[in-house]
Amino acid sequence: MAASDTALRDHAPGQPRPGGISSSLLGMVLFIASEVMFFGGLFGAYFTIRAAATTWPPQGTPELSAPYAAILTTVLVSSSGFMQLAVNAIRRGDQRWLVRWLTVTLTLGVIFLGMQGYDYFSLANHEGFRLSSGVFGSLFYTMTGFHGAHVFGGAAFISIVLLRARSGQFTARYHDTVEMASYYWHFVDVVWIGLFSTLYLLK
Repeated sequence: MAASDTALRDHAPGQPRPGGISSSLLGMVLFIASEVMFFGGLFGAYFTIRAAATTWPPQGTPELSAPYAAILTTVLVSSSGFMQLAVNAIRRGDQRWLVRWLTVTLTLGVIFLGMQGYDYFSLANHEGFRLSSGVFGSLFYTMTGFHGAHVFGGAAFISIVLLRARSGQFTARYHDTVEMASYYWHFVDVVWIGLFSTLYLLK
């Protein structure tokens, strides 16, 4: 990531930047495409098993808290909006607001992970709902767990971007790494909306 921005700085001043998408952004797009297929497989498995079941969710499955999940959704969707504000700021060359919006985005991402961890704890200890709790438990924890891992990875990515932003490494012209982080963060946001709709709202 740092190498891609460094390579862009080596471009001769005063000369136009090559047209089209940069190799770093293209790489992120291709990576996200592979992740779409991965999560598509998880959703496909869920709906295949659901279609074959006589009752869904299986009897004895505790009711998931849609209001709590709605709060999680609000937190993550809001963080995605602040991430886009960070991108817009650096496109204007505003490094101060880039740092501020990245900080808000990262904070909301950490809050999301903390709230999801608390939800897991409550389900496991108060409801007895665990990974081993039948097919629905396996699907629920696998799908949300992999998504949580991606959010953690995205938060780590944003942390690195934030550290670089604080040292003034991005400009209105050279900020591909910020764009890459936004692509990834918007992706995990969209995946969560799919999970929220599928696991909490779809009856």
